[in-house]
Amino acid sequence: MTVHHLRAAGSSLVLDARGDAVPVVLHWGQDLGPLDEAELGALADSQVPAVTPSSVDLPLRVRLVPTPADGWPGSPGLVGWRPQDPTASAARPALRQVAPSTGTTGPEGAAVVVTLGDAAARLEVAARLVLDAHGVLEVTLSVTNRGPGPYVLDALRTHLPLPAQATEVLDMTGRWGAERRPQRHRLGDGLWSRSARHGRPGHDAPFVTVVGTPGFAFRHGEVWALHHAWSGDSDVRVERHPGGPALIGAGELWGPGEVVLAPGETHTSPRTLAAWSAAGLDGISDRFHAWVRGRPGRARRPRPLTLNTWEAVYFEHDLDRLRSLADAAADVGVERFVLDDGWFRGRRDDTAALGDWTVDPDVWPAGLHPLVSHVQSLGMEFGLWVEPEMVSLDSDLARAHPDWVLRGAPGRMPLASRNQQVLDLSCPGAYAHVRDALVRLLEEYPVSYLKWDQNRDVLDGPSRAQVLATRQLMTELRSRFTGVEIESCSAGGGRVDLDVLDRTDRVWASDTNDALERQSVQRWTGVLVPPELVGSHVGAARSHTTGRTHGLGLRLVTALFGHAGIEADLTGADSATRSALRDWAALVRELSGLVSTGRTVRADRADDTCWVHGLVSPDGSEGVFAVVTRTSSTATTPAPMVLPGLDARRRFRVERVELGEVLAVEDAPPPWWAAGGCEVPGAVLSSVGLPLPCLAPEQAALVRVRATP
Repeated sequence: MTVHHLRAAGSSLVLDARGDAVPVVLHWGQDLGPLDEAELGALADSQVPAVTPSSVDLPLRVRLVPTPADGWPGSPGLVGWRPQDPTASAARPALRQVAPSTGTTGPEGAAVVVTLGDAAARLEVAARLVLDAHGVLEVTLSVTNRGPGPYVLDALRTHLPLPAQATEVLDMTGRWGAERRPQRHRLGDGLWSRSARHGRPGHDAPFVTVVGTPGFAFRHGEVWALHHAWSGDSDVRVERHPGGPALIGAGELWGPGEVVLAPGETHTSPRTLAAWSAAGLDGISDRFHAWVRGRPGRARRPRPLTLNTWEAVYFEHDLDRLRSLADAAADVGVERFVLDDGWFRGRRDDTAALGDWTVDPDVWPAGLHPLVSHVQSLGMEFGLWVEPEMVSLDSDLARAHPDWVLRGAPGRMPLASRNQQVLDLSCPGAYAHVRDALVRLLEEYPVSYLKWDQNRDVLDGPSRAQVLATRQLMTELRSRFTGVEIESCSAGGGRVDLDVLDRTDRVWASDTNDALERQSVQRWTGVLVPPELVGSHVGAARSHTTGRTHGLGLRLVTALFGHAGIEADLTGADSATRSALRDWAALVRELSGLVSTGRTVRADRADDTCWVHGLVSPDGSEGVFAVVTRTSSTATTPAPMVLPGLDARRRFRVERVELGEVLAVEDAPPPWWAAGGCEVPGAVLSSVGLPLPCLAPEQAALVRVRATP
């Protein structure tokens, strides 16, 4: 077969591999149904474009690996050169073979491997395309040097075509404490490129890039989305030229000479993950969440309710104080107690001791054993904060091995950031030092969880080798200590991607526990990452990061829609607060199955001052929703509360759940609200909705919906 059709979960990808040129993706989007070989051939014939004026003398086709040699005037898919023979550097690969790929992801998935060769440039290129059972397209590219000398690889990018109706672009930006803020623009001619040059995705990462029909939203519009699953420097781009279709693509970013292939050596790109939906961003979330949940190694047990000690004690570690905090945590229902920064030798503030991963004998004369034993006696697991990729210059490690500091050039110390430097894990000695230190900790103490932080960008030095070494270290530790879970924390949400989630069990989406800020962070993180993998903690009433004060209700509701936890000093909490936390903890456990398997849904509302979002069971028989008033509205009567995702054929009981406090209502509430609930057909809830009271700003109501017998 020369025209290949991959189909899964209502999506299609058609690849025209006729002739000896690099194949063309004819279609990626709506399922075209079962097509026989003759129909596929007719489809391919019908999609050959016209020859345009003042262009190459053949129809301009955007190929799987576009190059200038094929007439493509935009970003090439492959760029490289040979130092010994620059004239043999321009790539123009030709088709050698298209074959079914082994290891598809499910009975409905499909995959092909396209093999290309370039005799003049002495290269072999392979593209693997997998359309999995959930409709997620996974693309990887490989380049092999078949020449006698080295080949310097400068760029290797995946490209996918976009249809003419996809004219609006959405991606993310942000900063520390305010990650994943959406931005939109109309797609015009030219290149929209988002580069991450942090040695990690960064707080301003594009995260997921979506191109769709004008005005697409969470519940409507046709959209094409792409995520580059790589924890290092990368470039995501959307490009359109007057002479050809628009493209969306991604690839790694490298420093000069960072990837040089020796004869016979192969470089394989990170995965580019893409998905199409006719049902807006929630349709994209359905696909990506199912893909992530189906990955090997995903933790299947209910997520333990976690207390992290950072905002409770900071660096002020004291055994009696921490025992009291553990007592209070167990009293309200916490299941995992995590000791954050400050436990290791010489670490009294953030200026010293990174790299010296031994317990401080001055603070902990008996080691961590008394605290660990106390935590375990209360029925809780014990977790520990580490930052293995970094080093303080004021540390025994840096004094003994200054050569292990990652440098862009010999003899030049990089600028300090967060009072620290990067430890060059690509150096075998540095890698062994950190690995052995962590192994000793995990062998001595029953640690079930590592909060793995990374507080500094990798700017002045080769970052790709650092990313690969970090992946190897995580993989090695997980293989040796199979019961240990890892959280990816990177100064909050600086490393949230589907590459690191292959080796970790949750991400810390942001260092802010301000519940109102968290509503936005979690809303947009949830486009890609399922809620059970996103840590979300109840902070103190006054936020550590913003100084803003919020009631307990908003804080409890916000943390419920993720891997729930607490980040506050509970020892000073009054009896009413502790009682509310106990009720909330019981609800967290009751809803754990829904959080771990439910579909994320977000209502489209004309008035953006109030958000409605929720989790709905896969069969649509139950759901839990948050109604969040972000700020004041000009409307005296709020728009109805529409609850998407429920089974329209069933009847439901709708009830409010009081959490933490009585909500402030600016007028007489509607009868169903005042009465505590009502019964409504699912079709009404998902289209007409229910009236809402005029809630005061910065509050959250929790609504449970369950099908009646």
